[in-house]
Amino acid sequence: MKTSFILRSLVLTALIGLSSCSNDDNGNASPEIPSGNFVVTIENTFETKQYFVNGTIGFIAPGNTESYTFNAGKGHYLNFATMFVQSNDLFYGFDEAGVPLYNENGEALTGDVTSYISLWDAGTEVNEEPGVGVNQAPRQAGPNTGDDENGTVKLISEVNDGFVYPEVAEVIKVTLTHDGGTEFTMTIENVSNVASFATPLAPGVWVVSGPEQTPLFTAGIESSEGLERIAEDGDNSILDTQFTSESGFVSPFAPGAYSVNGAVYSIGGSASEALEAMAEDGNPSGFDNIFNTPVGKSGPGPIFPGESYSFEFTASQGDVLSFATMLVQSNDWLIGANEINLFNNGIPTSGDITDRLELVDAGTEVDEYAGAGNNQPTRQVAANTGEEENGTIAIEQTVGAHVPTIDQMIRVTITAN
Repeated sequence: MKTSFILRSLVLTALIGLSSCSNDDNGNASPEIPSGNFVVTIENTFETKQYFVNGTIGFIAPGNTESYTFNAGKGHYLNFATMFVQSNDLFYGFDEAGVPLYNENGEALTGDVTSYISLWDAGTEVNEEPGVGVNQAPRQAGPNTGDDENGTVKLISEVNDGFVYPEVAEVIKVTLTHDGGTEFTMTIENVSNVASFATPLAPGVWVVSGPEQTPLFTAGIESSEGLERIAEDGDNSILDTQFTSESGFVSPFAPGAYSVNGAVYSIGGSASEALEAMAEDGNPSGFDNIFNTPVGKSGPGPIFPGESYSFEFTASQGDVLSFATMLVQSNDWLIGANEINLFNNGIPTSGDITDRLELVDAGTEVDEYAGAGNNQPTRQVAANTGEEENGTIAIEQTVGAHVPTIDQMIRVTITAN
């Protein structure tokens, strides 16, 4: 009796053990399918920039012109500085904030803009009579000569040095043409002549900046070394180097969507309404699984350089991941990936997957110049504006030389727990 009870117990234990294993069609036990928890982190890796685009102004002799072409959007301002050569430290330029390239109605500034230009004193070198002073560029023994003034940037009309200066329009004429889209051309003409007051315009710089920025100078404040070199000697090297390092394309990334064993987007297909809303306006609400709150923030919003999104999910052997986020300074571009295997021979995927990413055009809205288009989210008057493209989802090939490579814009990592 006791032996029978022991046998029954052993059989029951064996049956319980067998019931915890899965079986194939032949009744053989198969190993448990690997599964785990994953965390995906999407980081904005853009290098922060102060300004959008910049360039240099060449030497312009009396009667000559120089033209400079650039792209800009609503909210962008144009600034420039070029030396009034027959002086100690005077330069031509707009007001400290520059001129807005679009008005409140989104209309481009065009035509003769000379009336916006003033003659400024950099306040770095004591003034001598224009066209006569021995420490002025055409007559000085070397650069950076003359008595230091230790002053501030002022309008020449506020200096009261007793000298007579030609009217701005007697020396320089600046016109702007809107070439279409977001492209402008600035033309600077030296209109000075012997009958009035002939002077070259020395090399300078131009820069496209944002609102409330004063890239070249602030009235009433001491001049920078870079502006001093332009205003005294027509040497634009310092400011050219500075602006080149501080100008460029930068973009936030918008809230996005992800799917396990589904595709957020499909190359060659047509965008769904949900994908169009996400690609054009950063609105992923049409998807089941979204990420929209930056790490460390309390509410939804875009991620700026140095910020990141994070989302978490569980998956098993054979599962794949798809995700995408909008490149905000575009009309309908996404950065994302499809078919990311979450296990490899039972080992969970972990590490940097940035090299798997692709820049995708949703094909729903005609592209404008990245970072300047007036139908891109930061400048459009409302969601879902811009010319319809009626295209298909494709890898974006014509991004423009000013747009960094994917790994300079974003980094994506997966952590398996």
